[in-house]
Amino acid sequence: MNEQTKLDVAIIGAGISGLMAASVLVAAGRRVTLIDKGRSVGGRLATRRIGAGRADHGAQFFTVRAPEFGAWVEHWREAGLVYTWAHGWSDGSLAATAPDGHPRYAVQGGMNRLAKHLAAQVEAQGAAILTDVRITAVAPQDEGWQLAYDDGRLFTAAAVLMTAPAPQTLALLDAGATPLTGDDRASLERIRYAPSLCGLYVVEGEVHLPAPGAVQRPDADFAWIADNRRKGISPDATVITVHANGDWSAAHYDAPDAELSEAFERALRPWLASDAWIAEEQIKRWRYAAPTVLYPERLLRITAHAPLLVGGDAFGAPRVEGAALSGLAMGQAV
Repeated sequence: MNEQTKLDVAIIGAGISGLMAASVLVAAGRRVTLIDKGRSVGGRLATRRIGAGRADHGAQFFTVRAPEFGAWVEHWREAGLVYTWAHGWSDGSLAATAPDGHPRYAVQGGMNRLAKHLAAQVEAQGAAILTDVRITAVAPQDEGWQLAYDDGRLFTAAAVLMTAPAPQTLALLDAGATPLTGDDRASLERIRYAPSLCGLYVVEGEVHLPAPGAVQRPDADFAWIADNRRKGISPDATVITVHANGDWSAAHYDAPDAELSEAFERALRPWLASDAWIAEEQIKRWRYAAPTVLYPERLLRITAHAPLLVGGDAFGAPRVEGAALSGLAMGQAV
C-alpha cells in the first residue's frame, strides 16, 4: 500500500457482520475493503486446530428466525456448507430436553469455514481483505474519513462501516476526534457485553455427553460442554469445548491459564469415562463475547459527516443471526 491509500467503502471488522455487509455492497458494484486486526477473517466464528482434531471455540451454532437471514442459510444448506446439528440441548438432567422447533445449525469443518466462504465470495467480486491490520483512529476528513494504521500509514474512505464491539468502536472514534451527538455517544456507551472463557480439551477415551453431544446450562458456572467429534467437525480426534458463563468468566478473566484449566477440567470430568484422560488443552478468552445490553436497531447512523455506520451483534439481536442482519442492513443503507 502507498503511504495514504484511498478507499471507497471501508469496513472495520471481518466477522460475519462485516462480511455480510460486504456481500451486499460488492453485489451492488461498490469497491469494498475489509480491515481486521486478527490474523484471519471470522471474529467469533472461530475454529481452532488442536492435536489431531478441531474445535469451535467462539460461536457454537446459530439459529434462524428472520426470513431475510433464512434465505442465506437455505442457500448455504443446499450448498452443503451448513447442516442441522440439533433442535435443542440437554441440561444434563435425566429429563429429556424438549425441542423448541428452531434448528441449531453448524458448519462443515467448523464455524470459521462460513466466514472463509463469505470472504472468498466477496474477494472473487473484487473486494480487498486486509488482516493483521490494526486501525488506531477514525477521523473526519474532507468529504470522507481518514483511518490511521498503527505503523503510521493512512487510509481515506468515502464511507466507513464499523462492526467491532462498541467500546472498541467508540475508542477509534474518540482517537480521531470524531464529533458525536450526545444521543449517539450515549447509545454506544450504553451497550454492554459479557466476557467468555473457553477451554479446549483433546480427550483419549469415552465421553458420555447426552445426544447430540452437548450440554447447555445457562445458570451453571460452566454453561456449555460440547463434543466436536459428535458435532461432526473433528473426525480424527475427540475435542471438547467448555464455555464458562458470563459471570464466572468476568470474575476469573485474568486468572492464570493453569488455574482456569483446572476449573474447566473439574467441570468436564463427570462426563468422561473413568479411564479417559486429557492429552492436550488450551484456554481461550473472549472479552466481548455476548452482548447483554443492546442498541435496539440493526445499525446506528452517525450523521455528523460523510456516511459512517456502526453495527454488529449488539445491534438488534445478540445472536449470530443478529450480527448477520446488522451487516445486511448496513450494506443496504450505504
